[in-house]
Amino acid sequence: MTISVILYKQLGLSNAAITFYTSWLYLPWVLKPVWSPFIDLVKTKRTWILAMEVLIGAAFGGIAFTIPTSLWLQGSLFFFWLMAFAGASHCVAADGFYMLGLNGHQQAGFMGIRTLFDRLATIFGQGILVMIAGNLQVIFRNSISYSWSLMFYGVTGLFLALWLWHSHALPYAREDVRRSYINARTIWSGFLDTFRSFFTKPQVVYAVLFILFFRMPEGLLSKVSELFLIDAGHNGGLGLSPQEYGLVQGTVGIIGIALGGILGGVVASRDGLRRWLWPMVFAFMLPEVVYVFLSYTLPSSLLVVNACVFVEQFGYGFGLTAYMLYLIYYSRGEFKTSHYALASAMMFLSMMLPGVLAGTLQEQMGYRHFFIFTLVSCIVMVLVTAFLKIDPAFGKSKEEN
Repeated sequence: MTISVILYKQLGLSNAAITFYTSWLYLPWVLKPVWSPFIDLVKTKRTWILAMEVLIGAAFGGIAFTIPTSLWLQGSLFFFWLMAFAGASHCVAADGFYMLGLNGHQQAGFMGIRTLFDRLATIFGQGILVMIAGNLQVIFRNSISYSWSLMFYGVTGLFLALWLWHSHALPYAREDVRRSYINARTIWSGFLDTFRSFFTKPQVVYAVLFILFFRMPEGLLSKVSELFLIDAGHNGGLGLSPQEYGLVQGTVGIIGIALGGILGGVVASRDGLRRWLWPMVFAFMLPEVVYVFLSYTLPSSLLVVNACVFVEQFGYGFGLTAYMLYLIYYSRGEFKTSHYALASAMMFLSMMLPGVLAGTLQEQMGYRHFFIFTLVSCIVMVLVTAFLKIDPAFGKSKEEN
């Protein structure tokens, strides 16, 4: 949903309104553990995948149609919400289809391919699409709404083409059938059992505090940092064009995240999570440090901005490894899949709530003081990490799960 932040900024919405409206789009992922099991009650995973792709394509078309109208805000928000719920449903169905269609060895073998295409999709969304919108604005003499509308119409066509391809190419998994023996009462009872078992695990208080507060500084920073990059210089921003933003944040930044995540996975696999926990925690603070630096220096060189964003995103990717591995560590046990889904929902909640208020805080403080505030808030991240107890062997490649 990063593209919605850039769209609304260019259409003249205030930072407070942008972060408020777009942060709520995390809600489908927060609620996903509650309603995702009900997908098993209706049709198959393959049917859900195809249906959600059509719905996402239709949502893109709806955004394209409403942007040039007087109801651009209400209309685009409606379709972004539709896209968010369809995207979360597609995620559930695709994960289930992946597990049903492949055995354990095949799942492990294709995990790298999944990660690669996830990164490519992020580069396409945050980088290429924003660049296209910016180039269209040059062609059509800064007609912002028309340029974004054309870009979204193009994405609509792309999604419909992917849907047509998938409707023929997507295989039929033998086990992908509607589970008629499952009913809503069974699902709800199972969810309550999972919920109770999650909150009776050892160190539950410290674990929940860690899950909810470790990413709080990121929740404050993430959307405001994007706005800072494209905001005009007289507002305290760097004034990047959409094309420059697509290169900086949508391409160089994503490469930094990917490389940081790869390094984090390598060292955690070699030495275990506990050995690298604190280096990863401090690396996770790099974005806050870098944006304090950028807000005071306001460099005009695109090379300097690219270097800074690469460094902070590399640190972010490296540090995020610790957080994601801890979710896996805490979720171990009888209900590990359900517990991980619940922990992930809490993670999205920890991103959503700070984001709702971030724009308002930034408007009151200004970019410089806001970034200092996010850096100071990292103290909370350090405190919730200090109480964790982690098995020294967890994460090492020799450990047998």
